Amino acid sequence: MAEHVTDAAFENLVLKSDMPVLVDFWAPWCRPCRALGPVIDEIANDYEGKVLVFKMNVDENLATPAKFAIRAIPTLIFFKNGEILEQITGDANKTAIADVLNKKALA
Repeated sequence: MAEHVTDAAFENLVLKSDMPVLVDFWAPWCRPCRALGPVIDEIANDYEGKVLVFKMNVDENLATPAKFAIRAIPTLIFFKNGEILEQITGDANKTAIADVLNKKALA
């Protein structure tokens, strides 16, 4: 299950992580975000111990989405060593997310 991350914890949990990190920027009113939620939780379970998976509510955390110029949700950003590897905006399926993790984050 993906954990929630806040603006205050973002640097320590995401940017300073020794593991690759996937962050799902979402909001509860966003229908595509809610549809993607179970997929993100499946990815978190499938990659447990290999990739950290977080969800960030863009309505409750304004600084981080602004810093990364999040203009549409859902947006997934893949980080490794504090750097952005890939970004997917809009609906994404489990296969596309797993491909990025396997080809870039875990490479």
